[in-house]
Amino acid sequence: MFRTLAEETVASLAYSGVGIVLMALGYLLVDAITPGKLHELIWMQRNRNASILVASNILGVGIIVVAAIVASEGKLAQGLLYSFAYGVVGLIVMAVAFLVLDLLTPGKLGTILVDAEPHPAVWVSAAVHIAVGAVIAAALS
Repeated sequence: MFRTLAEETVASLAYSGVGIVLMALGYLLVDAITPGKLHELIWMQRNRNASILVASNILGVGIIVVAAIVASEGKLAQGLLYSFAYGVVGLIVMAVAFLVLDLLTPGKLGTILVDAEPHPAVWVSAAVHIAVGAVIAAALS
């Protein structure tokens, strides 16, 4: 019993580590494709649009990591590899989807999404992030 508890504790810490790395990469990716610095926009200026955008990216990554854990069927190394690989794929697809959405909409999407005034486009972009996470997660099953 204690051995199983120890193994599962180590596994949860390992998955958490991969998840944190992927979420940090997601944050950096959103920061790179939007104007301004997210830490200033969110924590200093309290920009709701930027907050929603980052939160949706984190949720999308979380969905992918959860699906990878489930798909690994108790095989830790496989689950960690799946989590990281599919997480990176998800982040790339989220960035591409953002750029495609930018091409399909008027104005510069990144500028709109970090504007201080609330804008409904942020919800569309957020939905894209979460949908991409769900699609990648479905690819794992």
